[in-house]
Amino acid sequence: MSKKDFYSLLGVARTATPEEIKKAYRKLALQFHPDKNPGDKKSEEKFKEISEAYDTLSDEKKREMYDQFGHAGAQAGFGGAGGPFGGGGFGGFRGGFGGDEPGNQDQFQDVFGDVFSEIFGGRGGAGRQRRSQKGADLRYTLSLTFEEAALGCEKLIHFVRQRAGREETAKLSVTVPAGVKENQKLKLANEGDTSAPNGPAGDLYVIINVQEHPLFRRDDNDVVMDLPISYVHALLGTQVEIPTLTGKAMIRVPAGTHSGQAFRLKGKGFPKLGGFGSGDMLVKVLVDIPSQISKEQKELIEKLAESSDDTPMVKTFKEKSAQILRLRK
Repeated sequence: MSKKDFYSLLGVARTATPEEIKKAYRKLALQFHPDKNPGDKKSEEKFKEISEAYDTLSDEKKREMYDQFGHAGAQAGFGGAGGPFGGGGFGGFRGGFGGDEPGNQDQFQDVFGDVFSEIFGGRGGAGRQRRSQKGADLRYTLSLTFEEAALGCEKLIHFVRQRAGREETAKLSVTVPAGVKENQKLKLANEGDTSAPNGPAGDLYVIINVQEHPLFRRDDNDVVMDLPISYVHALLGTQVEIPTLTGKAMIRVPAGTHSGQAFRLKGKGFPKLGGFGSGDMLVKVLVDIPSQISKEQKELIEKLAESSDDTPMVKTFKEKSAQILRLRK
């Protein structure tokens, strides 16, 4: 079953300020807290939903990812660009992320302090247990082919972590969304270390490394490919079959095409994260001039040169150059 919109759950607009979000959550938390509704499963479920919504919308980074990518962004925890951490094998490097952001924890606990205080008649959160220290976050570098990054995939990873004071080898399936970028982080919540038996676990951050492609390169969501053609085909025109991310396409190169001219294949690029369209494929023509030609080829080209007029660009250059040179005599 699909999740409800976090803003709707809290009853606030998408433009709501942090204070408005905090106020709305506090009101709903008082209404649906399990201690005020003992045995009421619906209230308990509602309390979980609004708490999850507040946890996301009260954190600036989580809220930004949720606004861009919806629930998938909030759960996967896409990050911005980060430095590569090398390799494609075992992760398990600790201390790189430092657990939850303190500011957000304090804000969440401040609201809960108010809620508990009112529920328990101003006793300042009586009965609350002291939170155990969260375990260390881990990071793992996952190498993908160019096509896997474009189309999305499922990857099984193995890594080492500490649980209950002992090291263990964990095996997890990672869902890679279509259109993921180099150095992007995917967050697997509670899959890191634990600092104490049954204590809260840290998170696992999977950092994406996209392998180089023999023909393609990426420019934002566009795929760029160089297409070398001979000078003869540039003059006379040709048709070339080329590969794309998902298949193949036929490119018609018209007569008189110059080096650097690009042809655009709409929608043949990377999917945009969040599922809103795709980039394009840009095919850039490179006229390949041979460094050596045969005697027969040279004779034919010389005959062509004798019978051909200057091309428009050459003619314009000669006229402008002649004007400048006359002034320098």
